[in-house]
Amino acid sequence: MAARSTSSNTNYLNPKTKFSKPPKPQFHSSSISYTKKTKSKSIQCTIQTHSILHFPNQSPCKQSTIDPPSSSSSPAPPHNQNLLQKVAAMALDAVEHSLTSRIKKQKLPKTINPEVQIAGNFSPVPEQPVRGSLPVAGKIPEHVNGVYLRNGANPLFDPTSGHHLFDGDGMIYAVKFENGSASYACRFTETQRLIQERAAGKPVFPKAIGELHGHSGVAKLLLFYARGLCGLLDHSRGIGVANAGLVYFNNRLLAMSEDDLPYHVRVTCSSDLKTIGRYSFDGQLKSTMIAHPKLDPVSGELFALSYDVVRKPYLKYFRFSPAGIKSDDVAIDLEKPTMVHDFAITENFVVVPDHQVVFKLSEMITGGSPVMYDKKKVSRFGVLNKYSTNGSGIKWIEVPDCFCFHLWNAWEEPESDEVVVIGSCMTPADSIFNESNEELKSVLSEIRLNLQTGESIRRAIISPENDVNLEAGMVNKNLLGRKSRYAFLAVAEPWPKVTGFAKVDLSTGEIRKFMYGDSKYGGEPLFLPTGSDSEDEDDGNILAFVHDEKTWKSELRIVNAKTLELEATVKLPARVPYGFHGTFISSDDLLTQA
Repeated sequence: MAARSTSSNTNYLNPKTKFSKPPKPQFHSSSISYTKKTKSKSIQCTIQTHSILHFPNQSPCKQSTIDPPSSSSSPAPPHNQNLLQKVAAMALDAVEHSLTSRIKKQKLPKTINPEVQIAGNFSPVPEQPVRGSLPVAGKIPEHVNGVYLRNGANPLFDPTSGHHLFDGDGMIYAVKFENGSASYACRFTETQRLIQERAAGKPVFPKAIGELHGHSGVAKLLLFYARGLCGLLDHSRGIGVANAGLVYFNNRLLAMSEDDLPYHVRVTCSSDLKTIGRYSFDGQLKSTMIAHPKLDPVSGELFALSYDVVRKPYLKYFRFSPAGIKSDDVAIDLEKPTMVHDFAITENFVVVPDHQVVFKLSEMITGGSPVMYDKKKVSRFGVLNKYSTNGSGIKWIEVPDCFCFHLWNAWEEPESDEVVVIGSCMTPADSIFNESNEELKSVLSEIRLNLQTGESIRRAIISPENDVNLEAGMVNKNLLGRKSRYAFLAVAEPWPKVTGFAKVDLSTGEIRKFMYGDSKYGGEPLFLPTGSDSEDEDDGNILAFVHDEKTWKSELRIVNAKTLELEATVKLPARVPYGFHGTFISSDDLLTQA
């Protein structure tokens, strides 16, 4: 079916935050499905399907030496446990079984119900080895030469209780382009969490969002630490899932989630993916790093944040030189531990949001969620010089009732002494984490922070009659931190699905849409510029995975960003679930991987 571009006069209905259950899909080959057992549903996860857990033999190529994983001690596998460990394991398993049985009798909210959160094409898939010479309709543009990678949450095991979409194990989906041809592979990022759970044969790490609710969440944490004390697992080497962001920096592809250090993944010479290991920048990084670091296109530096939900400082800022040398941490003074999923940079500043979604672990004691909306708090943005050595110079500017899960760009306007921030303001602010009957809206907004007066102005960029939920995407990466005209963002309707993407003129509010077609949905659009020296900001292509819920087949579409005309479609050999964020590594950069 040919895709279509539509003008801004298309009308949309604002979706409800409630997830709608899709019709039971017809799966093909090794896809995951729901199967009925008596009156209940069982979700088949990756471990229950044929999974390629070993990489094919690699042919010799440049930079092919794989660094060995760290040699730190591992928890004892089941067959090597001593008598005390075996007794402890049996006792803890019995406690967990009783706890799980009790949880299953409760009605889970949709935000942590696995039958909702990983239904349809949100459900997991097994790994896929490299499949080359894929069918291509149209012509792949010459500058699309390299590999497009997108991250996603793909649980290896059946959820035993609550499960949020963000809880799944990290899997990277990769399409490599070479001289007009394309290949595909997808692999788990081999996190320490995944390695240990695979060895145990079951999930033993608590899910950060889906399970840490109320008294059962406290019990899950106690079980987790008890297993650690008994040597049945080791949480000292990281607990993260590496399922959200991807960045290519200092000759390394890094997979990230904000609960751990990044993981270094290499694209092999045979177009496969190989996890090298947890990456600490040669021991320099000793804390977690959020999944949205910012790569300055001019200086080549990488800027990042780290937040802590237990002890102060709750937020830290740091940067890396192009060679990967880390600065000292800069403590950002926050009164409460706050969810800071994203931030922004300009030529001279970092812009840090301090919103109303906070962490309050004590809520678990009273039966609630530790992620909550603090209605007494006023949202604000902090502006700090990029090269500050401490946080005392940060200027906080209040922007009431503003929650931006993602920020698309920011820049300075010296003539008015303002910093302009472009982001999607979401309401209700905590609707991703806590069930709500209110309509979810994500409004693309321009936020002006006046550094002289300390005042802010927020306006919707798109007129109300043409407004649509826009939640994942990017600007031209060559203009990150500089004034940009266009943003390419996912049309997140019906939430949480994506029916197409929009090209938005940030100065005029004009919006043009590329819709995927009937029963076709996708994810984040990636803008790949033709080159760094192009005069036109929109000179390039949009790459996006698209899934057909009627045929249950997936493809990668390549769209001309200027005209919004479809230039090529790559037919993929396996289903690609709806996922998170991606990146593109050029063929030249692939040759210089560390």
